[in-house]
Amino acid sequence: MLTRQEEQEIIQKVLSGDTEAFEALVLEHQNKVYSLALRMVGNEEDARDMAQDAFIRAFNSLEGFRGDSKFSVWLYRLTSNICIDFLRSRAKKRMVSMTWSDEEGEDAGELEIPDERYSPEAQFERTNVRDSVRRGLDSLSPQYRQILVLREINGLTYEEIGKVLGIEEGTVKSRIFRARKKLCDFLLKEGNIPGVGASNAPKGGAGV
Repeated sequence: MLTRQEEQEIIQKVLSGDTEAFEALVLEHQNKVYSLALRMVGNEEDARDMAQDAFIRAFNSLEGFRGDSKFSVWLYRLTSNICIDFLRSRAKKRMVSMTWSDEEGEDAGELEIPDERYSPEAQFERTNVRDSVRRGLDSLSPQYRQILVLREINGLTYEEIGKVLGIEEGTVKSRIFRARKKLCDFLLKEGNIPGVGASNAPKGGAGV
């Protein structure tokens, strides 16, 4: 894994004319960029296009990277914006696994999709849950889907998400809470909210 200093040195090489040095940054971040794109757009072929576009844009606008944040955060912002533009023109579906928490960021329960390794009956039930989650995600706005992916799939901190989206950390927490609440409400309505019992299901509401 490249250190922040090593990335800065590579960036300087690229800006100085050694364009081949950019490949090291691609190799370092390609998996997470693709993962982010895949969870955002829900289609492998489209995700590859989004990831490729993100690296092309990153290369072409590398002079604009000031180094105030990690290169990965800047790159995620580019990727996320590309995917948001794509989603606005062509809605896609994708499922995620996540924990949900209260508005203060405290974990309050689990919302996860188990793997498919057990009985046919259990697999059938999980398939129904997946379909429900997929529909729930499709019902979310691109803004809410975006922030869930950054937090739950890419594992960014609240601070890093704030930098990616250009919003305050408090806004990040509030938006994540609302996005999780909307998805949980959707699954509860359909009777499909795995890992969350009646005693720890989300209560109350959050402003929109």
